Amino acid sequence: MDSLRTLAQDWRLHLTVLVVAAVSQLIGVQQIPIGIGAILLLPLLYAFILAALTNPNVVGRLAFFIRERDVQKASPVIVIAIMPFIAKFETTIGPSMQDIIEAGPALLLQEIGNLGTIAIAFPLGLYLLRMRREIIGASFSIAREPNIAIIADRYGLKSPEGAGVMGVYVVGTLFGTFIFAIMASLIASLDILDIRALAMACGVGSGSMMAACSGALVNIDPAMEETILALAGASNLLTYATGMYVSLFVALPLVEWMYRKSQRDRLDSEGATA
Repeated sequence: MDSLRTLAQDWRLHLTVLVVAAVSQLIGVQQIPIGIGAILLLPLLYAFILAALTNPNVVGRLAFFIRERDVQKASPVIVIAIMPFIAKFETTIGPSMQDIIEAGPALLLQEIGNLGTIAIAFPLGLYLLRMRREIIGASFSIAREPNIAIIADRYGLKSPEGAGVMGVYVVGTLFGTFIFAIMASLIASLDILDIRALAMACGVGSGSMMAACSGALVNIDPAMEETILALAGASNLLTYATGMYVSLFVALPLVEWMYRKSQRDRLDSEGATA
């Protein structure tokens, strides 16, 4: 009874989600040829843009329909919404389990490579963009749903760290598919890495980025489609499984330590100058 009452109270939110999802699916996947491959525009991108336009904090005139309390209720659902997404990957992985087993430890160890985001993003954000504590949330991962959950639990999404992780999440949603499609096409065209290795690299923990990356690889080598999709899906699933622990116990403490050290060095430098 309480569930029905809550559903009735939040009818505006549910109706908006249904309309946004329906419109996004009707638009479908669009491809923009770029010579060496194609940029994929996925329904997730349209849904994000349309949903943002219904946010009263973005378009104030819509506040009469979607209220601030509706926005607050929608926030925790992000983590729940990715569960069907993960289940879908398993249907691709099962039939190609032999290819996955043959990939060996590479799939399990590939998560360590995601720590490279810290080496690049942290100094750029701290010294070039002059970010403060936002850099902790922005640089410890590629900021997908599990990473948002970690920051939300430790700091809260209204904290500077929360602003950092959500900022990267938004940018990744808008531009991540473009970058991954281009990178996959460029690197595959150089013919210096096995396409199966590139397929594993597609699984960074983002469904849209994985789809764009694996789609670009399939366009280059259609005969390997099943293997590419299976390895990319398995890699992505393992990143969800292992990435949570790597982010929580390795990446986030490392970034926190680096931030504290940078602040001590800055204070020492200012003290010496004074």
